Amino acid sequence: MLHASASNPHAHPVPGRAPPGAWSPDSWRACRQEQAIPYPDEPALTRAVARLSSLPPLVTSWEIERLKALIADAQEGRRFVLQGGDCAETLDDCKSDSITNKLKILLQMSLVLVQGIKKPVVRIGRFAGQYAKPRSSATETRTIDGARVELPSYFGDLVNRAPFDPQSRRPDPELLVSAYQHAAMTLNFIRSLVDGGFADLHHPEYWDLSFFSHASLSPQRRAEYEQLRGRLADGLRFMEALGERAVGDLTRMEFFTSHEGLNLHWESAQTRRVPRRPGWYNLTTHLPWIGERTRALDGAHLEYFRGIENPIGVKLGPAVRPHEVLALIDHLNPRNDPGKIVLITRMGASRVAEVLPPLVETVTRAGRRVLWICDPMHGNGIKTGAGIKTRSFDAILRELELSHEVHASLSTVLGGVHFELTGEDVTECVGGAAGVTEQSLTTNYATLCDPRLNYQQSLELAFLLARRMGDFPAA
Repeated sequence: MLHASASNPHAHPVPGRAPPGAWSPDSWRACRQEQAIPYPDEPALTRAVARLSSLPPLVTSWEIERLKALIADAQEGRRFVLQGGDCAETLDDCKSDSITNKLKILLQMSLVLVQGIKKPVVRIGRFAGQYAKPRSSATETRTIDGARVELPSYFGDLVNRAPFDPQSRRPDPELLVSAYQHAAMTLNFIRSLVDGGFADLHHPEYWDLSFFSHASLSPQRRAEYEQLRGRLADGLRFMEALGERAVGDLTRMEFFTSHEGLNLHWESAQTRRVPRRPGWYNLTTHLPWIGERTRALDGAHLEYFRGIENPIGVKLGPAVRPHEVLALIDHLNPRNDPGKIVLITRMGASRVAEVLPPLVETVTRAGRRVLWICDPMHGNGIKTGAGIKTRSFDAILRELELSHEVHASLSTVLGGVHFELTGEDVTECVGGAAGVTEQSLTTNYATLCDPRLNYQQSLELAFLLARRMGDFPAA
């Protein structure tokens, strides 16, 4: 381990938790499971899990411990975390241009943030494993040819497929193996791109900044963006001149993966011990997280997650109470180790000023080591008059701003942000200088689940966040 463990004298027993020493990668099977998938072919599921267990790991324990050390730095305010990617990856979208575009926007956003907040940025992608999605209902009903048809909900390509027909919606264990294969290909390509330097993508001269000239952007805001772009470009050119080599060589970047640990068959199959390190590691990803729907203290997900050495994210919605957050932390990190817990708040712009302060105060007063990250996406979903799911750029920005204000007022650290985004030119979220309106949503509405920020909206948010959190002056 990179950090020595610290004892936690305040830890208290958690209802539903198995006794110490009783944990195994499969002990979750004896617990109540939210979002359980009813696989109709149990022998096929057993074979698929056995196959997954025999395959090489997708990530290494060294990478996981490295990320844990970086998160520990972020907990102390020395780094900032940028986490982002697709709402739900699809197997069909495992293509070079799609992967490149997602990586490109995260790298470009991180460079803007580095310039604005003057801290190293830890880059964590929601990909190479984000194939499962929780659903509010296990089934979906549609009217087809005048008849009501009920089928299993689409839980992501790790479980079933999106087309609304019995064969596609039937949970298929073979998709577990197929998802592993696609995650491995995605990781291999990402590592090749990062090792290759990605040099041309670091210079703002090559970025798509056409939203700078959009009519909806005020002259003052346009001047601010242009000033920050100029400072970033000058800084990169200076680095190149100083080092007499390409900026791509100077900025070879570490990159980590994350996904929601929803399907415990997939997670536990790749959970193992490794040589020369104590404990068990989930080797499907560097940072798995527990969703808002699966964080019950007596549930299967908490039972599984309490036994792994990975850093763990926990999504917290507006209904969570301070004592619940402390119980979650003590359940997952009883030794109060640094770098272990990432609390991802998703309150909604209308609730964050009310709900977030008591959570932060309680956790801080109790001395728990956590990283606070703002997810401004999931609490700000809306539907248009035509019934289209979307999110408002203004509400997303407002939740970010309010979260920053809460932490600043309490002398704590907002240590990161969590976005659902894509590098494609989609029209799924309304607003931003790119000018997506309700009327234009159908132009390129491509998501199978939740609306994502497009390339220009994502980059604009990075500019706004850099200005808000850094020393970048208003024009």
